[in-house]
Amino acid sequence: MKYVLKENEGLPKPVLWTLAIIAGVSVANLYYNQPLLNMIRQEFGVSEFKANLISMVSQIGYALGLLFLIPLGDLFQRKKIIITNFGILIISLLTIGFSPTIETVLIASFFTGACSVIPHIFVPIASQFSRPEEKGRNVGIVVSGLLTGILASRVVSGFIGDLFGWREMYYIAAGIMLLSSIVVLKVIPDIQPNFKGTYGSLMKSLITLIKEYPALRVYALRASLTFGAFLAMWSTLAFKMGAAPFYADSDIIGMLGLCGVAGALSASIVGRYVKRVGVRRFNFIGCGLILLAWFLFYIGENSYVGIIAGIIIIDVGMQCMQLSNQATAFELCPGASNRINTVFMTTFFTGGAMGTFLAGTFWQWFGWHGVIGTGITLTCLSLLVTFGSKK
Repeated sequence: MKYVLKENEGLPKPVLWTLAIIAGVSVANLYYNQPLLNMIRQEFGVSEFKANLISMVSQIGYALGLLFLIPLGDLFQRKKIIITNFGILIISLLTIGFSPTIETVLIASFFTGACSVIPHIFVPIASQFSRPEEKGRNVGIVVSGLLTGILASRVVSGFIGDLFGWREMYYIAAGIMLLSSIVVLKVIPDIQPNFKGTYGSLMKSLITLIKEYPALRVYALRASLTFGAFLAMWSTLAFKMGAAPFYADSDIIGMLGLCGVAGALSASIVGRYVKRVGVRRFNFIGCGLILLAWFLFYIGENSYVGIIAGIIIIDVGMQCMQLSNQATAFELCPGASNRINTVFMTTFFTGGAMGTFLAGTFWQWFGWHGVIGTGITLTCLSLLVTFGSKK
């Protein structure tokens, strides 16, 4: 069935749920590596720090994809951008699967990260075409799909890695991207671009948005710092759980991803109550929960109870931070939703890459306590941004 979308006039349910599901399976490419890092490290005979670079390079690719690819959604038909990204993803995922060296994995991981930004073309669609009273809820549904993909990616890759090997996960992922491209062609309607000008002027307009909307800088910065704290945990968890006293295999590490389902379920709730509770209050709540999670990671570092409780709480706290800031940022300039999202998410994943790098570095020096220190520091910096702002 052909759907026609008009701004602020409503999003058909088949389109909304397609956006949510494809968002999940697309972003999953970014996180398949996390439970598999120990297996990859052992096969190539490299250090934990070098294996951790796979996560960092993927995050950097993602941030650059957000910066240079997502704005194209205001300049060209979004469906064409999505299909092109799927084509590159199929190639990069197969390259990881067939990689003879860790260096090849790193290069292909960069392109995988850069082209896995498809969900952030979808989120502005949900905001732009939903009825005003449904915007928060529909953005929350797409974000919930994205989060579910993140959770499922860790579980699925952990099991596939344990049963068949880490390479097979990437062969399967390439097949999923091929299927997703077919679904997008059939369900997602053509959406006409809303920016008249060149790519250069489009990119310059990002600077204009940053200058004109100080609140955008605040929303993006404080969310990015907590995302760095969040990924500090996930990027080193495989090393923590693979050592004493756990000695966990990739399937167990992947299963821990299910503990984050509370975060995915909370996304739609946060989206519904952002205006009622207020974005600033949500940021205090989110940072408080994340700090509580790091406290649990410290006192319960050698027990599954402590690790699981920490994962549940840090996921809920992260959704309070991301969705409240992101949904409020869209309201600053609805006509530039793709570019607003570009500024927000580029900053967001730059913070994630920084947290991943710092966690890998301090893991090498101080082990799990170094990771905890990294997470607490980044979260406290986010709190300082909120204290220093009225937004």
